[in-house]
Amino acid sequence: KDMEDASASAVIAPNMGKQIVALQAGLEDLAKKFPSAFGGYKLHVKESHQKTKADTSGTAKAVVDSLKELSGDDKYSYDDIEMIRDDGESMDFGVKEEYIKGHAFHTYTLTSPDGTVEFQLKHNVSGRTVYAEGTADAIKFLSKKIGQGEGGKVYSMINVLEEGAME
Repeated sequence: KDMEDASASAVIAPNMGKQIVALQAGLEDLAKKFPSAFGGYKLHVKESHQKTKADTSGTAKAVVDSLKELSGDDKYSYDDIEMIRDDGESMDFGVKEEYIKGHAFHTYTLTSPDGTVEFQLKHNVSGRTVYAEGTADAIKFLSKKIGQGEGGKVYSMINVLEEGAME
């Protein structure tokens, strides 16, 4: 609201990685179209970030929300997300040493009630390039919008994706 009142424009998003945002949006759509498609499946989430990140990943929380809807697992909570913030454990999880200070590795697993079927979704980011690229695309998007006289609005990365304003 402050941005709009100031007639300023911005792209505000918890994650500027456009591929990650697209994945999240796709999972949200899937969950809406096929709720409980994985009914009875148990969810397990493990994520690793640099040790300076104290909180649970917002990306993990968003993906968990969709997977909970798909599995009908209303007992799973954000507190159940297994967080790795130790350098050694992160490397055991697959993080290369050169990215230990900037990474985001996430693995989401859905397992059938009898354990005979397992689905796994994984996204691993080494470094920060993907976020910088998304930020650059957001800036280009904003520049275009302001040039079209559409300033004074707050946008999301979904708006950037929908516009196709990506390189």
